[in-house]
Amino acid sequence: MKLSARNQIAGTIKTVKPGATTSHITIEVSPTVTITASITNESAEELGLKPGMKATAVIKASDVMVGV
Repeated sequence: MKLSARNQIAGTIKTVKPGATTSHITIEVSPTVTITASITNESAEELGLKPGMKATAVIKASDVMVGV
């Protein structure tokens, strides 16, 4: 997979939790760091997402918020 996005974080899918319209995908980056993505159920099914699969979180910097 080649992308122009620079914010790519590789990990392993830990959980896939489908909801009414979206699925929450948890990717473990390290033993103490996880990232959760919310994608459509259709996308999760098309990608065949399952726990244990390698996956990459691609983050648009314009959509990341930080609070203190």
